[in-house]
Amino acid sequence: MTHPKFPHTADDQTLKARFRPVFTRIAEGAVQREIHRTLAYEEINALRDLGFGTLRVPVELGGLGASVHQLFELLIELGAADSNLSQALRPHWAFVEDQRLSDSESSRNWLRIVAGGKLVGNAVTEAGHGAVERYQTALTNTPDGLRLNGTKFYSTGSLYADYIAIHADRDGKRVTVLVDADAPGISQSDDWDGFGQRLTASGTVNSVDVAVSEDRIIGPGYGTAGRTWSTAYLQLILLASLAGIARRAEQDAITWVRPRTRTFSHAPADLPREDPLVQATIGQLSAAAFGARAAVLAVADALDALLDAGATDPEQLDEVERSIAKAQSVVIGLVLDATTRLFEVGGASIASGQYALDRHWRNARTLASHNPLSYKHRSLGDNLLNGTPLPYQWSAGVRKRAQA
Repeated sequence: MTHPKFPHTADDQTLKARFRPVFTRIAEGAVQREIHRTLAYEEINALRDLGFGTLRVPVELGGLGASVHQLFELLIELGAADSNLSQALRPHWAFVEDQRLSDSESSRNWLRIVAGGKLVGNAVTEAGHGAVERYQTALTNTPDGLRLNGTKFYSTGSLYADYIAIHADRDGKRVTVLVDADAPGISQSDDWDGFGQRLTASGTVNSVDVAVSEDRIIGPGYGTAGRTWSTAYLQLILLASLAGIARRAEQDAITWVRPRTRTFSHAPADLPREDPLVQATIGQLSAAAFGARAAVLAVADALDALLDAGATDPEQLDEVERSIAKAQSVVIGLVLDATTRLFEVGGASIASGQYALDRHWRNARTLASHNPLSYKHRSLGDNLLNGTPLPYQWSAGVRKRAQA
């Protein structure tokens, strides 16, 4: 059932025709950005100018009116162009979806602001026990009004954003505060030092006596107890990025093999493209990309149905959470294997740094590390065997699964 307030009105072919040219340009510069660690400001702005950030904003509020399925199809394509960018926009999509589900004039106003081209980043994670036990970042009352202070790490996309959703403690409760990215007292650093996904702008955000008005407290903070659609949604964005990497690995392998004339002395064919072993490897890469994409879009369809129904039914929420757990296992396995197998289509020259093909495995491994499979497998099995509630988000102050 389509959400009565916000029906899906976007056309698949129109959306693809709109964004594929910019995806192509983004892909053309991906290797040089990787080699020189050049943050993708121009590329993000090109997406912004075409209204990419408005995909899930309803048409009546100025957006493109895309379904979740349509969004994730495009995220996979963007991930194939540059997986840094599909991840960098992750907090933006969560913000937009939250506003879509909120029935208030304030949420509609924020959707109109997004429709005007604004992007939202986030600042959730802290060092130590920050995100699990209690945020050290605090929103406090002072004689001069509310003030925000604290330090956040892994602030994905915030250097590209106009607003930052900062999660903080307010008198023992978790809240989300939306601040201007250039507000006095906000400073950001591109200090993410991971070996993959290095251009996601996942650095540090510092807040020093940042003035906050009550209308900028937009909801509870991450880790508030209860079932939520956002766990599966956020994880699926990572899987879409992984599916994009698999697609790019397939394309890069084909591009490498087709013109190549040099082969091994003991190869069964004179040309690599005629070598049955190379052909089999290309077939495996293509199958991996197909399987990863299919798994992502299957969960996207389930999320479409969940969100259209208001995302409140406990059984539906649990089923989507089980689906994302299964998809995570499938996609991660396929993509990590594919990004290793890619190198079997060439000799040592394929490892040359000028091609930066190692970025595919490094990026995939980094994305996969966000939600370790061992934990996901165990929680899924415990739920199926014993009916133990799924983890969703950790409840504040206690290490037990949040329950509705």
